[in-house]
Amino acid sequence: MNDPNKEKTKSACDTCSSSTCSAAKPQAGENQKEFEERRQLLSRLCHIRHKIIVLSGKGGVGKSTVAVNLAAALMLAGKSVGLLDVDIHGPSIPTMLGLEDEIIQKDDDGMIPIELGDLKVMSIGFMLRNPDDAIIWRGPLKMGIIKQFLKDVSWGELDYLIIDSPPGTGDEPLSVCQLIGDLDGAIVVTTPQKVAAVDVRKSITFCRHLQVNILGVVENMSGFVCPKCGEVTPIFSTGGGKQIAESMHVPFLGSIPTDPKIGQASDSGQVFIHKYTESPTAEIMRQIIKPILGLDSDNLKP
Repeated sequence: MNDPNKEKTKSACDTCSSSTCSAAKPQAGENQKEFEERRQLLSRLCHIRHKIIVLSGKGGVGKSTVAVNLAAALMLAGKSVGLLDVDIHGPSIPTMLGLEDEIIQKDDDGMIPIELGDLKVMSIGFMLRNPDDAIIWRGPLKMGIIKQFLKDVSWGELDYLIIDSPPGTGDEPLSVCQLIGDLDGAIVVTTPQKVAAVDVRKSITFCRHLQVNILGVVENMSGFVCPKCGEVTPIFSTGGGKQIAESMHVPFLGSIPTDPKIGQASDSGQVFIHKYTESPTAEIMRQIIKPILGLDSDNLKP
C-alpha cells in the first residue's frame, strides 16, 4: 500500500525531484502548513536564477533610482528581469516607473506582476486604494507581505530579481535575506559624503553577519553634471564610497554623478538609462552592471 506522505515528498517542489533539495521534507519542528508554504516559496525561487538585494545605510542616497536603472540596464542587456519593491512604508518604484494607476490582478497561478516592457514589477504601492494611505505595520506583518511577494507572485522564469530594500538594516532586508536564503549578493548604495559613507559599514557588516555576498558599493550623486556642457563638478566631498569599499575589502562598482536628467526621468515616470541611453551617465550605469552580468559565469558567486 502506498504511503501518502511518501508521495507528497517524492517531488521536492514544482521544479525538481531531488531528494537532497531542502523542500523535499519538513524541517525539524515544522508543521505541514509551514512545510507547504516553504515548499511553494522554494518552487518560485527555483525559477529565478539570480537574486540581488539593493541596500543603503541611510535614506536619501538615491538607492531606488539605482535599483530601477540597474534592473533596466540588465533588461536592455537581454536578460529577463524582475524588480521587487520591499519598501513597505515608502514604495517609490510605481511612481518612478509611471505605474501609479496599475492594480494587481490574480489568476490561478497567483498574483500577476505589472509588466513594463520586459520588466516585471511588484510593489505594495500597487495594492493601496489611495496613494496617500500610510502603512502602519510592525515586523511580522512586513515579513508576511514580503513572503507573499516571493511565494505568491507569478514571476515566471527570470535571469535576475532585483530587490529594492528600504534604508537601514531592519525588518525588510532581514526578511528578504532569511526568506530567500541563497541570495547571490547585495549592492550597497551611498553618496560621497562621510555622513552617508560611514553607514555603508553597517550595511556591509549586516551582510557579513547573514553570510550574504557583497557584490559591491555604488557611489551615487558623485559630482554634478552640467546640463549645458556636460562637465562634472564635485559639489560634495568625493571618493567616500570608494574609500569605504577599499577599507572594508569589498568591490567598488563605480560612481554615478548627479545628472539633472535622472531626476527629470524619475519624476516623469521614465527610466533614465532607457530614455537617455546615449548619455555618459547611462554608460557609467552599463559599466556598473558588468560584474553583475558576470554572475552568469559564476565569477562572483561566494
